Amino acid sequence: MSASLSSARSRAALRASARVSVDLLLVLVMTAVTLWLLGRMWSVVWPLIVGLLLTTLTWPLARFLRRHGWRPALAASAVTVLFLLVASAVAALIAVPVASQSGELTDGVVAGIRELRDWAAGPPLNIGEDQIAGALDDAVARIQKSAGSMVTTVVTGVSTVVNGVVTAVLAVFLMFFFLKDGPRFLPWLARQLPGRLATDVPIVAARSWDTLGAFVRSQAAVGLIDAVLIGLGLWVVDVPLVLPLAVLTFVSAFVPIVGALFAGFVAVLIALVSNGLTDALIVLAIIIVVQQLEGNVFQPMIQSRGLGLHAAVILLAVTLGGSLAGIVGSLLAVPVAALIAVVWNYLREQLSEPPQEPDTGEPQSGAAVAS
Repeated sequence: MSASLSSARSRAALRASARVSVDLLLVLVMTAVTLWLLGRMWSVVWPLIVGLLLTTLTWPLARFLRRHGWRPALAASAVTVLFLLVASAVAALIAVPVASQSGELTDGVVAGIRELRDWAAGPPLNIGEDQIAGALDDAVARIQKSAGSMVTTVVTGVSTVVNGVVTAVLAVFLMFFFLKDGPRFLPWLARQLPGRLATDVPIVAARSWDTLGAFVRSQAAVGLIDAVLIGLGLWVVDVPLVLPLAVLTFVSAFVPIVGALFAGFVAVLIALVSNGLTDALIVLAIIIVVQQLEGNVFQPMIQSRGLGLHAAVILLAVTLGGSLAGIVGSLLAVPVAALIAVVWNYLREQLSEPPQEPDTGEPQSGAAVAS
């Protein structure tokens, strides 16, 4: 009798495991199909994502204006114009000082190349002028041979720049419409969905919106810390263009990996051509220390508090996103992980049942009933 019962339990357990496996397989297939569709529609999805991130950054001001009697279209227009003015001012703050000192920087680059050539000509390398000329001739010959690939690279770069400009323009227009009509989206969505979805989906969407806002604010805080620390280091070393470099560091913090590398490279290059090799190495050490603190201490701590994720989860999410989708994956890894956590927490809240109080047969007091 016991053998037949254990056999029946084993078959029931196997059937339950098979059902769970089939359900997981269906979920994985649907996830793969969804990712494939997103990839096919990326030219529309990417401006939409950028527009949402910009909206989370500018929505507090638009909400303030709407609460003080501004009409939605007027508030959205004012905030959009102000955003464009601030973005233009930031670009000018970086470009104008660099352009005004471009002559000094050019002279510094030429002097640095001359010093490098003189150093290579001395011991221990003892590279002569004829060897340098031969190396230059070889380089010119290789460039001539690879002219076709260079043209392809230039065309690809121009196409990337054009796509970036189109994405930015679409994102700004979408930001305007989100600021103008955003509060009407959730009620409209609730009217379109049937049954329980009319309640669940708007709640999850509202929580996701708050999570995206927390992500943008935490990223801005991390960029501000980087800009202040690196700017102080450049000021102590007496490197020129401290303010433009600090602003560039803050802006590049929103672009993972490549942004930090680009800002650090620019700072080290300016230190090299203006102050020499020793100060350039000092600046390089400062940037490496600050970026290590940012990636391993500041960013996980700040984002874990704002997004409700553990610091280790954020590090793993950024690593996985970068390995799957490169720079874009690193940029979207943290908000995607936070949105998954929002959905999971809501499902757990809905599926969990309130604990049942044991029935002792004794009447409850009035205070307990009121509580």
